[in-house]
Amino acid sequence: MSDEGYIKFRAQWEEAPPLPAKRLAGLIHWRGVMYLHGLIGAYPDGTGFGNISARWNSEGQFVISGSATGRLPQTDHRHYSLVTSFDLDQNTLSCKGPVVASSESMSHAVIYQTCREVNAVVHVHHLALWEKLLHAVPTTDKGATYGTPEMARSIIFLLKNTNLREQKIFVMEGHREGIFTFGNDLQEATEKILSFDPMVGEPKLNT
Repeated sequence: MSDEGYIKFRAQWEEAPPLPAKRLAGLIHWRGVMYLHGLIGAYPDGTGFGNISARWNSEGQFVISGSATGRLPQTDHRHYSLVTSFDLDQNTLSCKGPVVASSESMSHAVIYQTCREVNAVVHVHHLALWEKLLHAVPTTDKGATYGTPEMARSIIFLLKNTNLREQKIFVMEGHREGIFTFGNDLQEATEKILSFDPMVGEPKLNT
């Protein structure tokens, strides 16, 4: 049985009003683009996949799509959470907003912490591209599963010991289909994965 979407860190969630919609406009737009390409979405059983985030301030806080929002064709400011702090050793992550932060928030957090130049991070699922890129680009440890401190530490290792900071894309060997991209802004982070068209495919049409 898949544990996709299950939060593996100890979430310290403070339920709070949504962040200002205007500040989230870019995040909402690019998340919609990822959904249209099938890179964020849900499996037939309804389990969501994929998430997107953007740096909120210079203190390392960031906004990320909420847990269990992958299945939504469209999102608004009610579907995002502000990650305020995390502790890798204690496997805890604090967030506040209308929803709890995505199960992959710990992976996003260590990218922002390690790379001050990064302002946006995207996690998508695409099996064919995952198979093509496995070990062709920086690849996390096979024994590291999604959303765990082991995965976060494997990402940190790649950022410090490979050319990942230049490539801005990595594959998660222990998380089938999982791919991360990041960049100086949301457009760079999302277009990095879209640059693999036609493998990524045409956008889905709303019906």
